[in-house]
Amino acid sequence: MPIRKKKHTDEVQMNFPQTVRNSSNPFGILDGYVPLTDPRTKLYYALREAVPVIDAAIFKLVRLIGSFELICSDKTAQQSLNRFADTVPVNGSRYGINSFISAYFEQLLTCGTSIGEMITDPSGRLAALYNAPLENVELKRGEDGFSTEVYLSGVGGLQKVRYPDLILLSLLNPDPGSVKGNSLLKGLPFISSVLMKIINTVGLNWERVGNVRFAVTYKPQNDSVDRAYAKERAMQMAREWGEAMQPGAGVRDFVTVGDVSIKVIGADNQILDSEVPVRQLLEQIVAKTGLPPFMLGLQWSSTERMSSQQADVLTSELEYYRGILSPVILKIGNMFLRSNGLNGDLEVRWNDITLQDQVELGRARLYNAQAEALENKKAEERNVKA
Repeated sequence: MPIRKKKHTDEVQMNFPQTVRNSSNPFGILDGYVPLTDPRTKLYYALREAVPVIDAAIFKLVRLIGSFELICSDKTAQQSLNRFADTVPVNGSRYGINSFISAYFEQLLTCGTSIGEMITDPSGRLAALYNAPLENVELKRGEDGFSTEVYLSGVGGLQKVRYPDLILLSLLNPDPGSVKGNSLLKGLPFISSVLMKIINTVGLNWERVGNVRFAVTYKPQNDSVDRAYAKERAMQMAREWGEAMQPGAGVRDFVTVGDVSIKVIGADNQILDSEVPVRQLLEQIVAKTGLPPFMLGLQWSSTERMSSQQADVLTSELEYYRGILSPVILKIGNMFLRSNGLNGDLEVRWNDITLQDQVELGRARLYNAQAEALENKKAEERNVKA
């Protein structure tokens, strides 16, 4: 059957939610808009830039989510759908619906809220996909107390988008009643600030102690000649010592007379061991991402590898993210079919997640096959004896 757009009279009417506060304040509309860019959002992007492990975790999750295909029940529409999925322009510089979903998912993990837009040509056909920056958009609870309305912020104030059906919106772990989601990095700013203090302190200590500095001390003798020329001799020693220590000067001897002592500044002090506290902080960060440490380049154990339990947990995390993205993909595919007059029901088919070692999986299948063969052989022997 052809897919027909429902008329307004066919839409399901819902009552206003009882648990939503209905403010009688005439100026309550000023408190109804929720900007999607706040100091926390900017802080999350700063964390990704300052802590490489966090940035690597975001990109790793984007790649682990895998690719997908749109399957249409109408075989005649499948070819057009495949061509669209591979060649649709994205943000004016990339192509393919997979590219759009990757940027969409990255924004969702970092900000907790992701917004995209389907762009149509003058004839109404779906022509391109666009990842919207959050600083241009604000959200508001609809008049029915249930839906979410998207507004564009600009010089002239807030304006509601003209075609809300073309907007794509996803939230990650939203709070009850909230119109915006929570970032995957929520809770990490404090841990990351402590980590950055330790790393910054280590750098300063190595700059002070690692770059060796010397203390040259000249003690004049008790005779009148040494006391009279102490200043001149000290300045001469400083000049000769400075020339000897110049980069590229090579190995040079420093010859002097009198009571002169040379010591390394800070040689008696030790730099604090940062391995234990840094690892404790990194463990908190890695636990928030849900990824095994070795996937982020943290070799905390010489025999560390992904076990079947870790693979199952990570697979469930990725399946949860796929459940958030699948409705967005279906909305894009259905929009393409309707705008081009095509029929059929759509299904999002994700590629299988293979996280375990293929060698171990092959060995396990071999052992299972050998065990099954032995059982069949024993069963045949019992039947022959019987």
